[in-house]
Amino acid sequence: MKHTVEEIRLKNGARGLLIDVPDATVMSFQFHFRAGNRYVRDKEIYETAHIMEHMAFGANDSFRSEHAYEQEFTKNGAYHNAYTSDYAMVYEAACADFEWDRILDLQRIAITTPRFNNAELEAEKGNVRSELTGYLNNHNRVMWPRIQQALGEDILTFNQRLKTISGITLRDIKEHHRRTHTLQNLRFVVAGKLKGRKKRVREMLESWQLESGERFAIPHNELNRANPVLIRRKEASNLNFGWSLSVPRELSDAEADAMDSLNHILTGTMSSRIFGAARKKGLAYGMFSDTSVGFYDSAWDFGGQVNLETAEELFDVMVRELRRVVNGTIEPEDIEAAKSYAIGRYQMGAQTVAQISGFYTSRYFADDVVKDYEKVPADILAVNQEQIVETAREFFSANTWVLAGVSCGDRELLMKLQDKLETLF
Repeated sequence: MKHTVEEIRLKNGARGLLIDVPDATVMSFQFHFRAGNRYVRDKEIYETAHIMEHMAFGANDSFRSEHAYEQEFTKNGAYHNAYTSDYAMVYEAACADFEWDRILDLQRIAITTPRFNNAELEAEKGNVRSELTGYLNNHNRVMWPRIQQALGEDILTFNQRLKTISGITLRDIKEHHRRTHTLQNLRFVVAGKLKGRKKRVREMLESWQLESGERFAIPHNELNRANPVLIRRKEASNLNFGWSLSVPRELSDAEADAMDSLNHILTGTMSSRIFGAARKKGLAYGMFSDTSVGFYDSAWDFGGQVNLETAEELFDVMVRELRRVVNGTIEPEDIEAAKSYAIGRYQMGAQTVAQISGFYTSRYFADDVVKDYEKVPADILAVNQEQIVETAREFFSANTWVLAGVSCGDRELLMKLQDKLETLF
């Protein structure tokens, strides 16, 4: 869908993007605060942000309860949600074009005028406790926070988070909202049919009554190499593994594009060098690799599930193909195939207003960068073998990594897999 983007800075200090999609029949809203778990006042009340997010659409200045607010919000089919991560708290909504201003005002009411109460606090403590307990049955959910901790990130695991819930008070919830939900700490993206409406959108957002506050800095932890982490689960009859490598800097856009191409070559399809080869040999049903760019560090992650009896053979394939990359042996046709795939996904990635909005929020909410949508094809086509090899080599040169697994097996298997990976460094 054709669209245009404008960044605006409101008089009250908030910043955001207005994305005009002329053919849209829906409007999408996203509001982001650096208010996630890492910004809670004390780790002893770590789940404060998460519980506050659960209470986000409860009692407020205009509605006595979550039920009343929900009934009004959704009466014409509109949708809303909120989520919390290590750094962010995001409120999102989508609605039919004809009621965009009503929905935007309802979001203002929820975000700026909550009336947190003890009844809702106790209910959401129970809901969050149930949510986190459910995650303990998901091996991936359990494993990756342990990987983060092992590398040196100052976070808690789900078991640790559960223990902080009981001590959270209404005062903690109110303090977190007051400190984090400020105008300087707010970023927003409004997407939809905006012709003739931008002035009205701006005026409505200017009316939000929040403290001025500040844009919080991103916490920084020094990462380090760690010993293998085995999480023993008697019900885990196979091995759910994660391998994370880190470099102590933010990758450039060109480097990130290069790693995206490499990940496609290695694990992206049934014909990929690692995953495709593993499927052909019957070694593993599924696995992935992915690169993420952080503020101080960038990560290259591998993960998947493998039967205990085929784990060593799968890791032999991984080591073999990664050694080829480090040695500079990447077939030109593989790079061209990765580019072609990426161009196709790009063209398919703007079919809805939500997809368009998501393209921009992923970067804008992180560091205020407005990505150039029209430039993406040229960036993809600029990927070359030299950039791929150079960036991949840096991850191995940094030698900051950890291997983790969830399994009923013993530590001996994980150590054998660790030894195989060790030969790449």
